[in-house]
Amino acid sequence: MKECIFCHIVEDGNQKIVLENDTCYYIQKNTEQQVLEGSGLIIPKAHRTNVFELTEKEWNGTRSLLLQAKVLLDEKYSPDGYSTGWNTGEVGGQSIPHAHLHVIPRFADEPYAYKGIRYWLKQPENKREKEKGRD
Repeated sequence: MKECIFCHIVEDGNQKIVLENDTCYYIQKNTEQQVLEGSGLIIPKAHRTNVFELTEKEWNGTRSLLLQAKVLLDEKYSPDGYSTGWNTGEVGGQSIPHAHLHVIPRFADEPYAYKGIRYWLKQPENKREKEKGRD
């Protein structure tokens, strides 16, 4: 897929490949571009639009890199926790149509510490309006 930035990660000067295996990369933005210190993504080398398209081998490769990334991040940053997750589909927050697992070290002194992924989804402002005719 010509226009997919994750299909051409090797040529992307904004990202660096930190770890890789046969099926996946663990990438991070260049340090000066990171808002979330130490955060990165695990992406399959083959174009997969979303997490549901991963092969068993890619799942295993993703898990392997996730565990390796944790060791690396623990040693380098000593985070107090992690947020990890997939956004799938545009409505689900996926802005790049290539599967990617977010790996985000979390720290007790950050402004949104103790607020995980679901915190934002559970806000009253996010409640759906009831469909017309249904109560």
